[in-house]
Amino acid sequence: MFFGEFEYRIDEKGRVPIPPKFRRELREGVVILAPGVEKCITAYPVAEWKKLATTLTSASPSQSKLRRLNRALFAGTFSLNIDKQNRIALPVPLRQHAGIENEVIIAGANNYFELWDKDQWQEEKDISQEQVWQIIESLERH
Repeated sequence: MFFGEFEYRIDEKGRVPIPPKFRRELREGVVILAPGVEKCITAYPVAEWKKLATTLTSASPSQSKLRRLNRALFAGTFSLNIDKQNRIALPVPLRQHAGIENEVIIAGANNYFELWDKDQWQEEKDISQEQVWQIIESLERH
């Protein structure tokens, strides 16, 4: 499980450290990075990525919608090895998608984590904090 919020600076080669608390969840030494629905990068352990892929392939949208979904999700995804200093090099297309330049926030999100531009994260965090109790209350009713 990934939880917590960590702030880092990206080095001159576009690398960012994996938070120490997250490393044990990434035992294979690999992380899967994908463009997030919001303006962020989502990061998955291999096992969680495989679960997501299986869920998507067992869904029942039309074949054309499934092809579009697969293209949109898998074409922009990267499998990265974590180096000996526990860093990953963020691919330029993903950095551009998330607007990440220098400062990055790595935020736990249960079975995956997200990488955000520091300013974008603050905006998202403010919105999420405003809505969290409303969302929890709506879940309790079901």
